[in-house]
Formats: sequence, structure tokens, C-alpha cells
Amino acid sequence: MKGLIKLAVVSGLGFAAFKGWREWMGDDQPTDDRGPVGSSGIVRDAGPQPGIAPNEWDMVDEQSDESFPASDPPGNY
Repeated sequence: MKGLIKLAVVSGLGFAAFKGWREWMGDDQPTDDRGPVGSSGIVRDAGPQPGIAPNEWDMVDEQSDESFPASDPPGNY
């Protein structure tokens, strides 16, 4: 009976150490950004994104952003 209690304590400590290590290292699974079934992924808002100054956003950038799913660039590049 003492052996069973020791085994339970060691197993519990091992599990707690393993769980703490996994939380410390982070989850190794990549985030799932595919979106709902049948979609092409998560859709972002159009226009300049955070980190891009509005004065750096020109007409070609805007037209390229508006035609995103299409493979052709805007005609006035």
C-alpha cells in the first residue's frame, strides 16, 4: 500500500512538472487562422493596417488592397 501511495505522489508531481513546463514553453500548436469551413480565411479590414502611416498609403496601395482576391495588380502601377 505504501508503494502505491508513493507511486501516486511521484506521478502527481511528474504531471504537475510536465504541465508547468508546457505552459512555460508555450503551446507548440500554430494558431488556426483558416476561419470557418468554406471560407478563404480570416478577413482583415481594408485600408492601412496598424504600423503603416496613413501618409504612406497611396492610390496604388488602396487599389491593390481593394482587389485583393484577384491575382492581377491594379492597372496604374
